[in-house]
Amino acid sequence: MTVLRYCSTDFAFESTKKTRMIRIRWLFLLIFTSTFFAHAQVNTSFADAENELETLLNSLRDASNDLEKKERNEAFRAKMEEVLSREGSLSYPFSRLTTVGFIPSPGKLVRVVNWNVEQDDKTQKYFCFIQRYDEKKKELQLNEFTKGNYVMPLRPTEILQSNQWYGALYYQIIPFEKGNRDMYVLLGWDGLGTASNMKMIDVLYFSGTSAKLGSPVFKVGSETFKRVFYEHSEKTTMSLRYDEKHDRILFDHLSPESNNLVGHYSYYVPDLSYDAFELKNGKWYLKEDVIAVNGKTSEKIEVIPVDKNGEIKYDKNGEPIKKRIKNKWENPSNPNAPAGGNNHEAALPEVNPNKEVKKEKPTKEKKKWLQKKDKRDASNQYPYSDWKKPKPKRKRKKR
Repeated sequence: MTVLRYCSTDFAFESTKKTRMIRIRWLFLLIFTSTFFAHAQVNTSFADAENELETLLNSLRDASNDLEKKERNEAFRAKMEEVLSREGSLSYPFSRLTTVGFIPSPGKLVRVVNWNVEQDDKTQKYFCFIQRYDEKKKELQLNEFTKGNYVMPLRPTEILQSNQWYGALYYQIIPFEKGNRDMYVLLGWDGLGTASNMKMIDVLYFSGTSAKLGSPVFKVGSETFKRVFYEHSEKTTMSLRYDEKHDRILFDHLSPESNNLVGHYSYYVPDLSYDAFELKNGKWYLKEDVIAVNGKTSEKIEVIPVDKNGEIKYDKNGEPIKKRIKNKWENPSNPNAPAGGNNHEAALPEVNPNKEVKKEKPTKEKKKWLQKKDKRDASNQYPYSDWKKPKPKRKRKKR
C-alpha cells in the first residue's frame, strides 16, 4: 500500500508538471500568434497607405503646370503627414515611393522624409518631414520644415525654426554629440536654377519636441559657422559625402574657371583637390588639401607604367608592358613611385591640354636710369608735370 501510495503521488506530480508545461507552451503560442497577426495587420495597413500615396505621387509627377502641381502636391503632402504620424511608420520602408527620399539615421531613431517639385521655370520647391522616436517618452514625434511667411536669404546664417526653412533635398545623416546633446549633420542639395546648384552641410537637433537647424560647430580658420553652403556651376557635379573610415565629411574644393570669375559661383567647378571637415570635441574643423582615396578592392592592381619621358614601354608583340603594384595611394612626385618623378599639378579647367602654349618672350632689361629710386619730394611736384616747383624768392633784409 505504501508503495502504491508513493506511486500515485509521483504520478500526480508528473501529471501536474506536464499540464503546466502544456499550458506554458500554449501561452507562448498564443502570444506569438497575437504578435504575428498584429504585425501583419500593421504591415497591411501601411501597405494600403503606401498604395494610396503611390497613386497620389504618380498623379503629382504627371502634372503639366504649376497650378496642377500645387494642388496635387498638397493632397500628397496631407496624406503623407497622416501616415507618418502613425505608430510604427518610422520603421516602414515605403520602398515604392521612388522619388521620395526616406533617409534614416544610423540608429534609426530619426528619419528625414524629403521630396521636390520642379516648377515650370526649372526652379525647385521642397517638402520635408522629420520623424523622431523619443526614447524617454516612448513616443513618435513628427516635425515639418516649411518656409512660412519668411523671405529667406540664399545662405541663412542663423539658427532656424521649423517654419524658417530655406529648402533642400537631404541625402545623408551623420550623428554626433555636442556636450550631452545628440545632433545630426545633414548633407543636402538645392537645384537653384539653370545656372548653378548648391550643396550644403547643416545641423539638425531637437529642443523638446521641436526640430531646429543650425549650430555653431563648423570651424573655418578663426571663424565659426552654423552651416556651410557651396554653390557651383550647374554643368558639373560636386562630391560631398561622409567618409566613415576617417570620421570626416569629404568634399571637392571649388575654384572659378578663371581668375576674373572670382565670386561668380555659377562658374565654380571642382579643381581636383579635396577638403574635409573633421570631428573633434563636438565641432567640425576644416582641413584643406586632404588625400581622398577609395576603399581597397584588392591587395594589388595592374597598371601601365611610363618612364621619365612619359613614354610607355611595349613588348615584342606590341602590347604595353604592365606591372602589378600594391593597391595604395602613391605620391606622383615621388621618383620611386610607378610613373613618378614628375611634379603633380591640378589641371585647371581653363587649361587646354591639346593646345600648344606659346612661351612668353623675355622682357628687356629696364634702363638703369629707370631703376634709380626717385628721391624727389612728392610735395614739391606739380600734379601733371615732372618739373620742380620754383622756390619762392627770399626777401632781402634791409640793412
